[in-house]
Parts: sequence; C-alpha cells; structure tokens
Amino acid sequence: MPVLFLRRVRLAFALVALALVMAPARAAWEMPPLDRVLNYQPKQPLQVFTADGVEIAQFGAERRQFLPIAQMPKLLQAAVIAVEDQRFREHSGIDPQGMARAALAMLTGGRRQGASTITQQVARTFFLTRRFTAERKLQEIRIALEIEKQLSKDRILELYLNEIFLGQRAYGFASASQVYFGKPLAKLSIAETAMLAGLPQNPHYANPIANFERATQRQRLVLERMRVTGVISEAQHAAARAEPLTIQQPGRVPLHAEYVAEMARRVVVERFGTEAYSSGLRVMTSLRSGEQQAAYAALRRGVLAHDRKGAWRGPEGQEPLPAGDGAELERAAAQALKDHRDDEQLRVAIVLSATPRELRAQLASGERVTVRGDGLRWAQAALSPGARAPLAIKRGAILRLVQLGTAWSVSQWPEVQAAFVGLDPASGRVRALVGGFDFSRQPFNRVTQAWRQPGSAFKPLLYSAALEQGVMPATLIDDAPFTGANGWSPQNSDGRFDGPLTLREALAKSKNLVSVRLLQQIGTAPVRDWAARVGLDAVRQPDNLTLALGSGSVTPLQMAQAYAALANGGWRIEPVLVERITDARGVVLFDAAPPLALGAEARALPARNVFVTTSLLADVARVGTAARAQRGLRRDDVYGKTGTTDDAVDAWFAGFHPSRVAVAWVGFDEPRSLGERESGGALALPIWIDYMATALKGVPPAPLGPPPEGLLRVGDDWLYSEWAEGGWVQRINADGSVVRAAPPTAPMPVEQSRPQ
Repeated sequence: MPVLFLRRVRLAFALVALALVMAPARAAWEMPPLDRVLNYQPKQPLQVFTADGVEIAQFGAERRQFLPIAQMPKLLQAAVIAVEDQRFREHSGIDPQGMARAALAMLTGGRRQGASTITQQVARTFFLTRRFTAERKLQEIRIALEIEKQLSKDRILELYLNEIFLGQRAYGFASASQVYFGKPLAKLSIAETAMLAGLPQNPHYANPIANFERATQRQRLVLERMRVTGVISEAQHAAARAEPLTIQQPGRVPLHAEYVAEMARRVVVERFGTEAYSSGLRVMTSLRSGEQQAAYAALRRGVLAHDRKGAWRGPEGQEPLPAGDGAELERAAAQALKDHRDDEQLRVAIVLSATPRELRAQLASGERVTVRGDGLRWAQAALSPGARAPLAIKRGAILRLVQLGTAWSVSQWPEVQAAFVGLDPASGRVRALVGGFDFSRQPFNRVTQAWRQPGSAFKPLLYSAALEQGVMPATLIDDAPFTGANGWSPQNSDGRFDGPLTLREALAKSKNLVSVRLLQQIGTAPVRDWAARVGLDAVRQPDNLTLALGSGSVTPLQMAQAYAALANGGWRIEPVLVERITDARGVVLFDAAPPLALGAEARALPARNVFVTTSLLADVARVGTAARAQRGLRRDDVYGKTGTTDDAVDAWFAGFHPSRVAVAWVGFDEPRSLGERESGGALALPIWIDYMATALKGVPPAPLGPPPEGLLRVGDDWLYSEWAEGGWVQRINADGSVVRAAPPTAPMPVEQSRPQ
C-alpha cells in the first residue's frame, strides 16, 4: 500500500477523533434547548375529509401527517435505515466508520459523502441550517450525542420519519406517500417504499415529480441496499426493479370538492384562528365521496354538453414555434404551455400542425396526440385556409382537447356556469356540493352565494300554500291570456292557452297564467310566509304577481332546503356541512348537533299538505315537464319541478326522493340567455338525473304511502276533509272570479286509496 495513501487514511481517522474530542468542548456552550425534540409538536396542516374518510384538502405551508412509530410500516423503517444509516441501532448518535469513510473520500479526491447518521439529520433538521461548515458539523455532532442520551432509538426514528423534507411541500413519509402515490404508507409496494426512502438525499431535484429518472436511479440504489442488508430477498429485489410506478401528478386530486373544502376552511379559521393551519386540526364533513364524485362529473358533463351547442370561439392564445419537428420543437412547445393551466378533462395543448383533415398537438404532459374525423367537426371551419384570424386553428395555437375513449376531440373552456347540491332531507346533511365548473378559476360558490330567480321551480311552494286556502288539486283554473293593471302580460313557455285546467294538470305543464291567477286569488302574503317556513328569505320574494313565476331571489342551497321539507314529510331542516372537528390527537373540539328529532316544534308544513303536493310533483316527473326524471331513473318514487326564467337566463331542476333532495342550476354569472330553446328540463334535469343514478343506486322503492289524516279521496283526486261538505274553490275563472263547490245533496263517497 503506498505510503501517501496510508498517511491519508491515518489523517482521516485523526480528524474523526479530533471532531469527537472537540465537539463537547467547542459546541457545549452553544448547545440549544432540546425542547423541540423532547416535546415534539409537529406542524400539521388543516385537513378536510368526507364522511367516509377521503381527504379532500389540506391547508398549511407544510404537508405533513404525523404517524407514531408503531404505525410506520416495518418495511419503510428498514429501507430508510438500510440506505441512510445502516448502524443506526448500534451507534450512540454518530458513526465513526462513516465519518472516517467520508473524510477519506474527501482527502483522496473522491465524491463528498454526508456521513450523517439519522440522529445527526434529526439534529440538523430541528436545530441547524443545511449550510456545510466545520463549526456546524461540530454542533450537529454534539446535539446528536445529547439527543441519543435522552431519547430512545424508536423515538429518534419517529422524529426523522415525520419531520424530514421529501419534496413537493411534503414533510414526513406519510405525507410524501399521499403526494407521490395518492395512498397511505401501509399500502405501498416494495418498489414504492424504496422510491420514498431514496428521497431525503435530494428531495428538491430528485423526487419523482421533478425528475423521475433521477428518482428512479436513487430508488435502485435503495433496493440494492435493502437486498444487501437482507431486508428483501433476491426475488423481491428483482420484482421491485421491474415494477412500473404510477406517480400522482401535481394538481390531480382523487376527489373534487374544492368548494366544500373552502367552506370548511372558513368555518374552522373563524372558530380557531390562523393557528388552525399548523396545529393538525381534522375536519370531517358530511359529504359522501361517491355522491360528490357523481355530482362533479354530472355538472361538468352538463356544462360541456351545453357549450358544444354553441359556436367555436377560437384558440386561447398563439405562440411562436421553431421550424422542424425535433427536440427543439418539443422543448419550445413545453415552454409555451408552462403558463397555461392544465385540466384533467380539458387538456391544454399547443398545435404542431393543422389541416382540415388532421390536427397534431402536444399536451402539457409532453404527450403528442392526433385529432381526426368527428374530433375536428365542431371546429372544422377554423381549420380552413380562409378562417378568420380570431377563430383560426394553426401551428402554435393554444386550445383544449378532450379524450373520449381512445379518440381526441377539439374543445374549449366553457363560459356557462352551474351549481349542484344534494342533501339528506331527514338530517340536512350535505352529501354533495359543487359550486361551479372549476374552483381554481372562479372560487365564487354559486350554491351558497349566487342569488338567482328560481322561475317555475318556485311553483310547488305556491301550490302548496294554495292548498291551505281551499284550492284543491281538482280545482279548475283558466289558462287564458292575462293582463295586469300595470299592463304586465305574462306568457306560457309553450305559447299556448289550454283553457280550464286542474291544478294538477297546470303544475305538470308548468302553466304560467294558471299560476298568476292562483296567486291573484290567494294573495302574495300567504305565499311569501309559506316560503319562509321552509327556508327561503321572504324579503327577497316580491310582493306582487310576478312572484307566481319565481321572480324572487334564492340560492340553490335554499331551494334544496325548501324541497327537503317536501321530501321528509314537512319538517324544516338546517343544512349541515361540518360534522366534526378534532385536534391532532383525535380529541373532539366541535361536534355538530345530531339530526333534529322530527317533532311538532320543527314542523313547517302539514303532513297532508306535503302528501298532496308530492302527488302533484309525481305527475310533473312522470308526464309533465320533468318526465325524463322517472323515465331516466326507471323509478316512480322521484319528484321534482323544472324552472326556466324569462329568456332562459336561469335553468333549474329541484327534486327529491325520500332519501335525497338535490338541486341543479345552470346559467351565466353575468345573467344572459342560455339560448332560445333552452330550459331547466334540457339543461339542469340531466345533471340531476346523473347524480341521482348514483345516490339512489341500491335504494329500494319508496312508495308515497297511505294518506295522512285529514284527507279524502273524492272522485279522481284528493280533498281536504273539511271541504267535503262544500266550500272549496272549484274554479277560478279568467276574470279572477271564483266558484266554490256547493254542499253535496247526498252523502259523498269517500275512498282512501292512493291516487294513481
């Protein structure tokens, strides 16, 4: 062995020994208090979950989920020790062999090695900077030795596994597992575990999102260390190397509930202050993940379907691209897309070439796709050589593409908006809520903040109020032209006048003029009071005849609350979104009140009124303007009403099953017509049906049931029993005059069967 090399080896060991001797002497006076590790209080973000345990959001500067060492998988512990500090269980805080090896490498011109034990890394993470100096290294050694005196090996490892930075704002392995793989540590494979175990060395630039190739190289080194140290077998090593890994891309979320997460965040911060962002509070909402996902998908389908009825509005931008088709073009295309937000459904892309028959484009992910045939049809005119500049699709155009099956199609970001909410009508618990097409672009929550005219969706409340004034389902009301004292002359949406119609027929056909005459007969005050009983704001409902056509202001959540009273038998409910808030240890800090016991003090509507109104809505959903509801769901126990305001500015469907009430709204944020032939039945009802198909899956049929007390079956419809001897409103004429039923000359036959 050369003399010079031996001298360098001796010098390396001398330096290690000197560091061990000098560490207590030089750094003792700089020894910080160890409270941060002795009484570890990790900064944990505010987390929001669905009722069935799916995380929907984290709020805080750091992503961290604390797991005690007993819950950390043994495989992960072994992998980290194998690659970071093989003698962790034997040394007393520092590893002389490792330090000597690092010093030797430095002296011989080799690659610089860290030589830091896990305990030293804990010392550096909690108390020091990452800047490499001799003085900092001495401090690190001294603190590590002291930590080893006061903490067990398991506690030190627990601190390390929960506190270490692992890239992408993830601190600790439990958080990194969710960030990179979208699942908990316990469900990771050997290959995935090794990928995470390799992150501490270079978390910024060698994590699988920033640089998958570098992360894979590090993973293979970890797998080799696991094999050499006996953590895994040869067969497991080979299988792990061959396993393809799927990395969760940034911005992709397993469940879209951003509007709900923001609502929950506001509740928590108002109650607990900004400390909520770092104290590990956990919020359990009332959402059900399956229903939430169904609502989100249904709303997006509905909005995009409406948008495709309109014209192509042109690319989102135009970027210069270099000539050719090689690596330079790929880099330029990626750079051009960098500032354009991608969407998991409406993929942002830049056009590489375009002809009337074929479009080639590069996605933000780097993937290249081709669009042909039907995928080009919508924007075909924009591909012609003579296309107007604002509409033209040519090389360098930024646009949106959607994938339908295996084929791609040209699309665009929609201008129209929508909102959806689903509730449990018995408890008021919110099961699904989508406040708009995309939260990141427009966080305005239309479910709770958009005050819009409900149109004909308001009519069931008018008809319900009319029942208490002696207007029965069999009452005839003239569907004839109407002109008010101020010259107001409303029209029916179908442009027809059908003459005398029963109340039941008029609601099924959503006849505006019948509703106006009905309101003229009973007055606005009873109707406004009736609406307030079930949760609408009476002040926002007009005190004139336009109220009959739903010209007041409501939010979708209020409409759901109102219809819930019809779905649950007449009880007013208060919507509940936040079920429970706990601290990081699971101690309950807030618990929502249990569902209201349905007693007389909560009753908003008489039972018989609800029964009759529901029977009217059954016809709407069976043969009326919402006939697609029962037909589409293939069940006769769903009820509801369409709503379309003047010029189709707002499109609604509000409906229910005894187990679920839901409301869909479609419109523009700046009110304007949705289209000449659009309606609530065409736009909002399909969203409602799509959601209900999931919400009611496996739910047994729920017939209307026996009639409550106070109802009689007379002829073809229901009658309040007190009117059986005459006096109920038999007809409302075109001129507003009223004909009341005369007392019968013979005993009236009474039938208690359910209406057909």
